[in-house]
Amino acid sequence: MAVNQFIIPLNDWAAGERTFHFQAGLEFFQKFDNQEILDADVNAEVRVNKKGAHKAEATISLTGTVTVPCDRCLEPLTLPVDSQPSEVFTPGEGPEWDLSQAVYDYACLSLPMQKVHPEGKCNPDTVRFLSQNVRGNEEAEASSANSPFAALKGLFDSK
Repeated sequence: MAVNQFIIPLNDWAAGERTFHFQAGLEFFQKFDNQEILDADVNAEVRVNKKGAHKAEATISLTGTVTVPCDRCLEPLTLPVDSQPSEVFTPGEGPEWDLSQAVYDYACLSLPMQKVHPEGKCNPDTVRFLSQNVRGNEEAEASSANSPFAALKGLFDSK
């Protein structure tokens, strides 16, 4: 999928090192059909070392923020993006080099698996609702302990 934003023109300059700066906002992530990212402000610095007509290596540095829904309360949560992949990228044949996919992948990989607000920062109404449901489940388990079938619990656990 070409996003046409992170294109490095390989024919426009001689061998040597050059640095490119790009910005990835919400529109960039939407072009990859990412529905989870609500907002984004990611800066990408791409250092390219051109070694010949179609030979080059690049390193990418990503810094900024993305906003996603909190896994606990679903309210917007702004997370930092700070990624300096150690991978060296090399272009295929052609006059241009599209690094859009690499930038997208590393920005997404820099996010934590569990995206939640710090303790006490979630929407209090949602936390209260979730707490009521947890208490309700605990009460249901307690009442099932008084059930005539409670003696059968764990019958098959001692194998």
